[in-house]
Amino acid sequence: MYARAIFQAAQDEGKLDEVAADLAALAGALEETPELRAFLRNPQIDPPEKARVLEEIASGADELVRNFLRLLAEKGRAGELVETNAELEALVAKAQNRLAVELTTAHELSDDEARSIVEQIEKASGRTVEASRSVDPSLVGGIVLQVGSFRADGSVRGRLERLRQELVTAH
Repeated sequence: MYARAIFQAAQDEGKLDEVAADLAALAGALEETPELRAFLRNPQIDPPEKARVLEEIASGADELVRNFLRLLAEKGRAGELVETNAELEALVAKAQNRLAVELTTAHELSDDEARSIVEQIEKASGRTVEASRSVDPSLVGGIVLQVGSFRADGSVRGRLERLRQELVTAH
């Protein structure tokens, strides 16, 4: 709800990229500072105090972001900034027709291999793909694609696990 509100306001003012970048930077700082996160999530600390701290931290941010942070604090939602930012990022990606994909392979992909996979996903989805890559040797071979909550497991480990399940349930 809050992410949609700032998304709409930023879009209306033509500041979507700037607002999303400011909020992402603040959420990143929050993730890297457990003390600050604990402070914002502490129900014993008054919302105006949380708003004051957020205003200090966000002094260089766009006015829309500063107002949004004050609203979050007043509504007792300051501790949800990281989650709100994740929702905003998803809304921005959808509006810009982007798809965030995580490619996990057993071995490091070459840039050409990764580009080829990304191009196939772009053709299939009709969207611009932003891919992050990671390596998990326990996959043995193949690839695992993660898009939001959707997971496509084409790894050798995944195939072996499915085969094991079939053998267990066949008895």
